[in-house]
This record gives sequence, C-alpha cells and structure tokens, in this order.
Amino acid sequence: MGHSSPLNWIHSLILNARWLCMGLLTVAFIIGVNQRAVCAQDTELRFGEDVPPEVEEVYQRGLNWLVENQAEDGGWSGSRTGRGGGVGNSGITGMCIMAFLASGEDPNFGKYHKNICAAVRSIIRGQDQKTGFLPNSMYHHGFAMLGLSEVYGVLDDDLVWQGEADAKNKRTIGEALELAVRCATTSQKNNQWGAWRYSPQANDADTSVSGAVLMGLLAARNAGIKVPDDAMDKALEYFQKMTTKQGSVGYSGIGGGGSKNLQAISALVLSIGHRKDVAQYEGLTKQVTGSIEYPGNSYPFYFRYYMAQALFQADFDSWKKWNRLTMRQLKDQQSDDGSFKSGHGEAYGTAMSMLALALNYRFLPIYER
Repeated sequence: MGHSSPLNWIHSLILNARWLCMGLLTVAFIIGVNQRAVCAQDTELRFGEDVPPEVEEVYQRGLNWLVENQAEDGGWSGSRTGRGGGVGNSGITGMCIMAFLASGEDPNFGKYHKNICAAVRSIIRGQDQKTGFLPNSMYHHGFAMLGLSEVYGVLDDDLVWQGEADAKNKRTIGEALELAVRCATTSQKNNQWGAWRYSPQANDADTSVSGAVLMGLLAARNAGIKVPDDAMDKALEYFQKMTTKQGSVGYSGIGGGGSKNLQAISALVLSIGHRKDVAQYEGLTKQVTGSIEYPGNSYPFYFRYYMAQALFQADFDSWKKWNRLTMRQLKDQQSDDGSFKSGHGEAYGTAMSMLALALNYRFLPIYER
C-alpha cells in the first residue's frame, strides 16, 4: 500500500515526540550544568570558599597584636616597636582599620568596635582642618583616605564620638573624607604630571605614592563621596604613560623599567579604574601572572599587599595559586606575639600582611571584582 496506516502514523509521531523531548532535555541539562558551573565559579570568586584555617590563625593572632599595641590616642605608630601615638602616621592607622574590617568584624557592635572607633577618631583629629591633609606624607594621606572610605557608611558617626567630651576636630567620617579628597585633588591640580609625590605641594610625581592616593580616591568615590571625573582621568592617564605595552612601569619621569611592586600597583589601579581594555593592562597582566613565585624584594610587605589585589583582579586562578604560597610564607614569618616585623614598624608589617590575606574573606568593598 502507498500510505501508512493510522496506527503506524501515530506510532511514528510518538517516537518523534519522544526523541524531541529527549533532545530538549539533553540541551536543558547541558545548559543547566554550564549555568551551574558558571554560577559556582562566580559565587566562589565573589564570596570565596571556606577560609583556610591557616589564614584564620594568622589573622586572629594579628588582630590580637593590633589590639594590644593600639596607642591611647587610637592610632598605631610607624616606629620599629609599633608602639606610640598615631599622630603623623595616619596611613598606618588607616591600614589597621582595614585589617579589622576585612574579616567581617561589625564596627558598630562587634568585638573590636571600640578599637575601630578610636582609630577613626585618631585619623580625624590628626587631619589638618583647613587643607584636609592627613599627615605625614601623601603616602599616609592615601592609605588613611582608603581606610576612612572603607569604614564610611558602615560605622555610625554617633558611636565614633560617643562619650568624647573633646569637641576638637569632631567631624563626621564623611566630612573628613570630603576634606581629604579636596586636599588630594588640589595637590593634583598643582602638579605638572597630574599625579602625586610625598608632599601635597610637590610638583614631581611617582607611581608608588600616586598609587596610594589614587586608590584612596577610587575608594572614596565607590563609597559615595564626590570625586571629580577629570581627577580620576588625569591620574589614570599618568599610569598609562608610565606603563609600556609590555607591562614595564617607570617609577618617575618616563615609563618602562621599574620593579614588580610598581607592576602590581599599576595593574591594580587600571583594573579598579575600569581601564582593563588598554594595551598596557594586557602587558601588566602577563607580568603579574608570571610573577606568582617571585620572592619579593626590599619591600616585601608592600609587594604582597598590592600583588594580592592585582592578581585577584587580573586572573582568579593565578591569585589562588599565589594565595596558597603566601599564606604558608606568612604563617612561617609571623612572630610568636602575632606581629610581623618590618623596617617601617610592626604595625605596618602586621596590617599589610593581614591585608595580603584579606581577599580570602571578600568583605571590603574595594576588593570587589
């Protein structure tokens, strides 16, 4: 017969429908698996996995040391002993504030609430009320601005000054930040390079100091403080000029040469400043991802602090490899009292070492990718 029977036609239709359903289910399964893989990777990148016990141990011992060595004025010193007042060391105090916040401590009601509030008061009281300068150099100004930016919006200003009878320099965190931003942008306008060096009045610039100030400005803008776009653009253009397409970064004057430290900080500011599309960033990415086992130089704390963030922004898998190596190194280097000894004092060494591991926690807004 030339035609199929109705039963054969129905049977064929059922088989085709079954194959179609199986095909659709297979496609859905593959898409679902891929979506779960992407979501799992995205979740791990954003929130991390369980924090390794080695990191928890190093971090807790470091926090204990910071608590025990905080000065009466709320700050930390840059002296080799780590003791003494925080006046003139606003940047070190700013990094210590970040170290407390980085592991997720509640600044309002947490265990270290009083330490954080005292540190914030120390920075604000030490600020020049007229110029907004946070002493004692633009390095300190940048790091202090970064610390204030990360605590701004999560710490109640009323709690900062609670029980404090002294009304001198009693400003809110936001007011202090606005003054600090104004100081940085005014300094930049008077600088021929559109960047910064040690003094607010300096007319020359270098990538190291400029990186510290620029990260403070980027954090302030992320926190909601108004930062002029042209200030951001000029600073980022300075870093592009100082960086070759191969990823070499000059310290001052012209691009090229430089150290691994400068490559890490240039990679960081270009990524946070949304310049990952420029040729210089591609070269920097190759440099930092190729330096995972680099032993460091005469500024190891500075290097590890910036390398952690540069790698995390550039390549997550490279950061994970570097993080495993670094956490073992820091565990071995930590003193019995929980501190890290450095040429710039124990408070500096301790805070910077803790922050080199802080991406395991993923709490600070400036660490978001």
